[in-house]
Amino acid sequence: MKKNITLYAVIMIIMLSVTISLFSLYNLRKTGIESAIHNAQSISEVVKSGLTAHMINGNMDQVETFINSTSHIKNVDELWLVRSKHLNEQFPESKLSHPPRDEFDEKVLKTGRIHHYIEEGITNSSVRVTIPYNAVAEKGIDCLKCHNVPQGTTLGAVSIVLDISTIKEIGIESIYVILVLILTTVILFILISRRLINPYLTLFDKFKLNVNQATNGKFKRINPPIGLSKEMVKLTQEYNNLIQSFEDTAIDIDKKLQGYVGYEISSKERNPLKDSKEIINNLSNLYQFKKQIELDNTKEEIYNRLAEVLLNKFKIKNFSFIELDMKKYKQTKIKEVGHSLYCKDTILNNPELCRAARTKNDVMSVDFHNTCPYFNNDEKFYYCFHVDISQNLYLIINCVSDTKEELERIKEQTVFVKSYLKESAPSIEVKILMNALQESAFRDGLTGLYNRKFLEEYSKKMLPQLKRDNKKVGLLMLDMDHFKAVNDEYGHDIGDKVLKELARILNETVRESDIIIRYGGEEFMVLLIGVTNETNALNVAKKIANNVRENEIDVYAGAKLRKTVSIGLSMYPDDANSFDSVIKNADIALYEAKNSGRDKVVRFKEEQISSIDLF
Repeated sequence: MKKNITLYAVIMIIMLSVTISLFSLYNLRKTGIESAIHNAQSISEVVKSGLTAHMINGNMDQVETFINSTSHIKNVDELWLVRSKHLNEQFPESKLSHPPRDEFDEKVLKTGRIHHYIEEGITNSSVRVTIPYNAVAEKGIDCLKCHNVPQGTTLGAVSIVLDISTIKEIGIESIYVILVLILTTVILFILISRRLINPYLTLFDKFKLNVNQATNGKFKRINPPIGLSKEMVKLTQEYNNLIQSFEDTAIDIDKKLQGYVGYEISSKERNPLKDSKEIINNLSNLYQFKKQIELDNTKEEIYNRLAEVLLNKFKIKNFSFIELDMKKYKQTKIKEVGHSLYCKDTILNNPELCRAARTKNDVMSVDFHNTCPYFNNDEKFYYCFHVDISQNLYLIINCVSDTKEELERIKEQTVFVKSYLKESAPSIEVKILMNALQESAFRDGLTGLYNRKFLEEYSKKMLPQLKRDNKKVGLLMLDMDHFKAVNDEYGHDIGDKVLKELARILNETVRESDIIIRYGGEEFMVLLIGVTNETNALNVAKKIANNVRENEIDVYAGAKLRKTVSIGLSMYPDDANSFDSVIKNADIALYEAKNSGRDKVVRFKEEQISSIDLF
């Protein structure tokens, strides 16, 4: 900065001096030329007066001597007379015949006006001035007495060449003087600037450096240079106080923000301003995220929103969300983005072995040994986050990176990633509890099967889907034979046990895609979704009846109990387009099975309706 200001000042001084010098030289030259013209006019007047006197006195033969003597005046290089055609015509016998030397003389004789031009060489300069001699009739001089011409006629001209080299010499001397003045001024300026300006320039450089460092989180004070004014010293002290206050405030805010988000950065090279800004930005985004997930309807919506945050904000490309129930040792893979689940076999078969869930700590790749023995990919790096959703229910976020650099970036963002996970956990828990509550409303408390209310809600969604997919449903209506006798003989506890055993057999016999419902009392319903034909449906029904028939139920004191079921089958939409009609048809077939001796499977037929109507 010092060098730049000094250089700019020197350049300005030189440019100003050169401008003044050029302007002075121009004025000097102009003045010299005007002075030369004025001198030429004065000499011409002397010549005119001399010529007139010689003419009056009849001494025209001495004119040449007069002209020669006049031409020796100082600074006069040449002087000659030019006669016009009027004089040559009037005095043709005169020896003073001076025709025009060049076009310049002719121009003056023709126009009757004074003209001049300058001849400049390297060392010499001259001004040629040609002055017309016009006929006038004035007091003292009356040209018209001797010359028979109109007034104002140009009788001749006096051409004078004046040497103005002295002007150039004066200009050169002026340049020398100006150069000396410029050099002296520059030297004086540099000396004065070092003494007076340097302290201010030094202070400016320190201000500039410290401000740049302050933006990077490095707050430094300034020692005022010697030579400053009292006002500048006071200003420097006020700046130091401001920096001290700013540093204390920035560090205090940074520490409180770190404590709020639950982590500390101990690096000496860190920038508290930048870190605080990043924390505040993340907290703002986190607040917006929290407000959004509170409005989500399902747990899946929350996971989708959380996945967008990991993908778009934290640039994590490969990750999975896994819910682990450590009480039931069950897992549910909620969502997978990219390729990340390289411990899939362990999670599916033995979820209790998950290190992150078991230790309740984050698990990551480290050098020289494998932290998690169940991660089956030696070329990838992993980082698993652990979050408690509720008691014994954990959320594991399994992140996978291709490089160590990417893993380090994930580690640096851990505190912010966990902030989003912790904010998500309560909302996820609420959605799980809501699902559980809703599930309990649709479940039978004794058997754990779906109840009749579930059938009402499920059928509204199921029927349109079946129509779109052009699928069939086999509806089995089951009733435990002589169930009242069990309650009467063994009591309701054994009766409940019999119903639970029937529910177990149904779960083990039908597919997971089929729906089992406790329709009421000892009556059950099985929806065989997507069954291809009634033969397959009858085979499932017979298998159920056989499994129930062969099952032994412990009652008490080693006593065993065997029961049977009667089953009615109706097909949708083969038997009716209305699902309620299909249920009624299956019930009619069930009645036919019980009426014909029980422990039977009966397929619904149209003629069964008339036999039922008789009763």
